[in-house]
Amino acid sequence: MAIDSVLEYEVDDTSEFVFQIHVSDMPGQTLIVESLLVEPRMPYRCYTDTASGNRFLRLQAEAGKFKVVYRAIVDRQVESVARDTPEVPVHDIPADVLHYVTPTRYCESDELGADAQALFGAMAPGLQRVQAICDWVTNNITYRIGSSDARTSAADVFARRTGVCRDFAHLAITFCKALNIPARMISGYAIFADPPPDFHAVFEAYVGGRWVMFDPTGMTPVEHVVRIATGRDAKDVAFATIFGPARMTSMFPDIMLLPDLQTARPHYAPTRQAQARAQASAESSLGSVSC
Repeated sequence: MAIDSVLEYEVDDTSEFVFQIHVSDMPGQTLIVESLLVEPRMPYRCYTDTASGNRFLRLQAEAGKFKVVYRAIVDRQVESVARDTPEVPVHDIPADVLHYVTPTRYCESDELGADAQALFGAMAPGLQRVQAICDWVTNNITYRIGSSDARTSAADVFARRTGVCRDFAHLAITFCKALNIPARMISGYAIFADPPPDFHAVFEAYVGGRWVMFDPTGMTPVEHVVRIATGRDAKDVAFATIFGPARMTSMFPDIMLLPDLQTARPHYAPTRQAQARAQASAESSLGSVSC
């Protein structure tokens, strides 16, 4: 898959930006080549969080306009999962996974616990129960742009029965947590049949000793989702966090299928050269930087 993401901003006064737009290089997808360009040139720093594997871009922008262009070629692999894959008993959940069972700001599994039990508690534990949760959210929540905001939680979505992709994911995660199934949010680039290009939110559930991805919106098959970030809820995976008086003026996170990954490489070479020039400029102010 080829990713071509362009974000443009207008800054009123000096502002700090933290982006999560780099794809993760982890099991399930292989990063073949990538490039980053920040215009106009300015110092920036890229780093990876060792716990989550999430990759960050940090920069400080002065008043004016700037844009960030990120490109990548990724090979996505999805392993098949048996329908009878079991859930993991609580006493066998690994220590580094256990915190994905507890409630969070946007996923109030303690508040919706009774509802989750009423809807899914009688079902046999396992992958099919998680699929039933995913299907229920798909069939009972209406996708409506503008129906939620940064304060909307899973409990709000359950009450209103409307939301966008992050809301669908939050509700599915919450139902899983309420049934002691570890679940987490994934942000990514996704191929859609109809909507314009956009970032997408899906979720993963921990069953059978592994993480399995689901898209409760039903907007795209999971093999068409390229992971950017992993977190407990939306606050951990935001594609941009801004500290200061600035606003986004344009967003175009495009993604497309490639029949031949190797022949696509030359298309990315000029941008990689531009990245090297930009990084050389940044190094004079920040020391060593790497993406």
